[in-house]
Amino acid sequence: MKFWENLWRGRSTQFDSGSAATNAIELTKRHQTISLTKQGAATGNLRINLSWRMRTSDIGGPQRGSLLRHPFKALKPEVVQAHTQSMVNVDLDLGCMYELADGTKGVVQPLGGFLGDLNGPPYVKLSGDDRFGSGSGETVFVNLDHREQIKRLLIFVYIYDQTPAFDRTHAIVTLYPSNGPRIEIGLDERHSQARSCAVVMIENAKNELVVRREVKFVYGFQAELDRLYGWGLQWGRGYKAKADR
Repeated sequence: MKFWENLWRGRSTQFDSGSAATNAIELTKRHQTISLTKQGAATGNLRINLSWRMRTSDIGGPQRGSLLRHPFKALKPEVVQAHTQSMVNVDLDLGCMYELADGTKGVVQPLGGFLGDLNGPPYVKLSGDDRFGSGSGETVFVNLDHREQIKRLLIFVYIYDQTPAFDRTHAIVTLYPSNGPRIEIGLDERHSQARSCAVVMIENAKNELVVRREVKFVYGFQAELDRLYGWGLQWGRGYKAKADR
């Protein structure tokens, strides 16, 4: 018995890692943090990407029951489903609340056009706004060469002015450090009425950059995330320009 126990302990790792081919570390409820400093990745540009797709269970074909359990079901015609609420148009946005070492606070997000600055404060830059869940998704860049000026960053995702549908999407936030494997945080928890999610916190504590998984869903928007983490910003209603078709 001891042999198997030791073998099991030997297999346990600090993080839930993907396969060697994926070269990724997954932050989970069990293993929530990783140090970019200890990984030698506290310099250069940290790339943070949001990508998503609709769950196949919502957009797939008809549900197939067991013919052994319901033998006469094969004789019944298929019910034609109309366009229902399950086929929603989901627009997930990636954002970042920042607090700098000098006390400056703010947000980088598509809403309101707060796209940030990579080479000046807040040293955070949003690449653009993906409204359709394309393969590239949305990306935030963080200039870690100015890490001394950064106190904490809260990476969050919210649904812009649409039906709450986190439970109908498969979303993932991936961090690409300048060195070492990428870091993945999946948003797979089912929160059907949530509109926003605090995904990950990046903190500069005693000259060490630490990434911590949050994955906290809220039913409101940025203001509710602000209250949850004590940012103290003033929030107002914002709108996007019409998307180019």
